[in-house]
Order: sequence, then structure tokens, then C-alpha cells
Amino acid sequence: MGLLDVFKRNSELGYMFDVEMIPDVVVRAHMKRLAIETCASFLGRTISQSEFRVKNGKSYEKDELYYRLNVRPNKNMTASTFWQTVVRKLIYDNECLIIQADDEDLLIADDYEHSAFAVKEDIFSKVKLRGYEFQRVFKQNEVLHLRYTNEKLTPLIDGLFADYGELFARILNAQKRKNQIRGTVDMDMLSAKTPEHLQKFQEFIDNMYKAIGEKDIAIVPQQKGTKYDEKYDGAANGPSVDEINKVTNGFLDQVAMALGIHISLIRGDLADVEKHTKNFMMFTVSPLLKKIGDEGNSKFLTKEEYLDGRRLDIRQVSYQSVFDLANSIDKLISSGAFTGNELRDEAGWERSDDPKLDKHYITKNYQEMYSAEGGDDE
Repeated sequence: MGLLDVFKRNSELGYMFDVEMIPDVVVRAHMKRLAIETCASFLGRTISQSEFRVKNGKSYEKDELYYRLNVRPNKNMTASTFWQTVVRKLIYDNECLIIQADDEDLLIADDYEHSAFAVKEDIFSKVKLRGYEFQRVFKQNEVLHLRYTNEKLTPLIDGLFADYGELFARILNAQKRKNQIRGTVDMDMLSAKTPEHLQKFQEFIDNMYKAIGEKDIAIVPQQKGTKYDEKYDGAANGPSVDEINKVTNGFLDQVAMALGIHISLIRGDLADVEKHTKNFMMFTVSPLLKKIGDEGNSKFLTKEEYLDGRRLDIRQVSYQSVFDLANSIDKLISSGAFTGNELRDEAGWERSDDPKLDKHYITKNYQEMYSAEGGDDE
């Protein structure tokens, strides 16, 4: 409504109280997107650093499957981008469907119809990817179907945001009004009765407000029959910017907690970072990798291959270096509890061909253990 539109209803009235003073609360959806995207990207970057290996007994194979999972899943994605996209869909949609094309490319479906059955395989139809719809129907044993949780995370976050979003919008609007310059314009209605005069006066008011809002120096010419007066006295009462940050951080804390991410890792705090990282890797990353590993083992390998010792082994990113493990490795080997190759398996490294790493040693001098007869094993 223009400033002078209220006077057009009755030209005989000098003033009318017909201005809406309280604006509608606008939900700030970008706060929700920022919180979810921050947590999803953090978890996705962690998962994308994992190495997906094909283990056959005690050795590791580097074949076509290894290349697809770690280098180039399809023609348009690198492995890191691929797994980040998988994690993002798991968080936003609670599930992700990965299909294999005729040329063995691994593709992430954008949309599909899932038909669930009780005693036979589920099927996936109308699978769409970048606007293309596959005409065939995929069975459960032909795809990788991942689920994040039993209940969709998005409705939970939407319900949480309904409260935080309203509070955020109110504080933000109050902050914008905090330093707002307010003014009044007194006008002589006797000189502005015709529609032409009203339109010109409205244009003058609009240009004046625009100049005050955009220019560092604005000169307001005084017109006959009008008087402009500013009401801002320099006081800046109301919520501060810190209040806005507290609401934003509060919502981010809730989203991170729902995903199992300690907020100190998101914010980059250094206090107890090692402890929080261990908890994050154990209770958030490892279960998700277990889901991916179980689905991969059941779809890429047959039952006979899995029972024969061939399986998909996922080595997650380690926040420790080999030097941090040196003392622990020393104690485990010198006590005779583990061999060198057993510890290499636990640490995620490939086994060595050196036969000495398959023997048990004891004492700090790493002497070879003696046999029961009292003689040297060698």
C-alpha cells in the first residue's frame, strides 16, 4: 500500500489509522539449509576418505570393483563426489538407491518407486536419473539400497525448525528495526486533493526514502505544504547480533546431535578434540560404513564367495598417524600377544610378505620365542 493510498478512499479526511504495523513473520529457511548442509558435508567428507578394498583371504585384490568404488564409479563422478552424494541423500531422504548400468557404472538414482513385499524381493521401478527414466525394473539383489535410520530425519528437523525458525525471524526483524531511521511527513491536504497531485506527492516521498536509504548524503528539499521530520534519536534498544547467533547455533547443535556429530567438531574447538573424534568415528562413521559394507557384501559377492573369505573391507580414515601407534604396537609385539601381520591387519595396512612378521616374539629385545623343548624354533 502506498503512503497516500489511504487518503484516496475519502478526500475529506485529513488522516486515517489504516496502516498495518506488524509484519508477518518470515521463516528463514536458509538457517535450516545451512545447518543440515554443514552436518551432511562434514559426515560426507569423512566417509569419502574411506578406502573400499576387496579382501580375498589374507590378501587384497585390486580389480574392476576396487576401481569403481575408489576412483571412478561412473563417467561423471569421482569416488569422493560419489560417496558425498550418497551420504547427503541418506540424510535428506533417509535412503539412497545405487544401480549398475549395462557398462557397470554405479549410478545414484534421483527418484524411483519402491514396491515392498513380505516374502519375495522388493522391486524398484520408474528409476530416474538426471531427467532420464529407466524402462526396466530393478530387483533388490541388483541394486544397493541403503537406509540411514528407521524414521525420516527431515520431518524431525522440520518440526524442530518450526520453533527455531519463528524465533530466529522475530529476533532478526527486531534487529533490523533496531537502527532503523524513522520519519514523518506533514502535508497540507488542501493542496493535494486531485489524483495528479497525490501521485506526484507519492513519487516525491518514494524518491526521498530511497535517497535516504541508499546514499551517504541525502538532501531533502522542503516543499510548500509539506514538512519532513526524522524520529530516530540514536538509541539502539533491542536484541543484539549475538542473540541471532545464539539461535542459529542452537539449531545447529540440535541437528548435529541428531546426526551423532559433536558440535565441537563442527565449530573447530580444540578442547577434547581427540575424545570427540573417537566417539564420532565409533558411533557415527563406523555404523554407517557397516551398513555400506553389509549391502556391498550381499550384492557384489555371492554367498559362497563370502564364506570362502572374499569380502568387501572398508578402511575408514584414521585421525592417528603411525607414529602415534608406535608405543602400543611395541607393547603388543614384545608381549608375544600378536604378530606383526596381525597388527597390520588391525591398523588397516596390507600384510607383509616377510615370514618373520607371522611369528610371535617376546621381551623388549624382540627375541624369537623358544619352543616347549627348550630349543630354538629355528
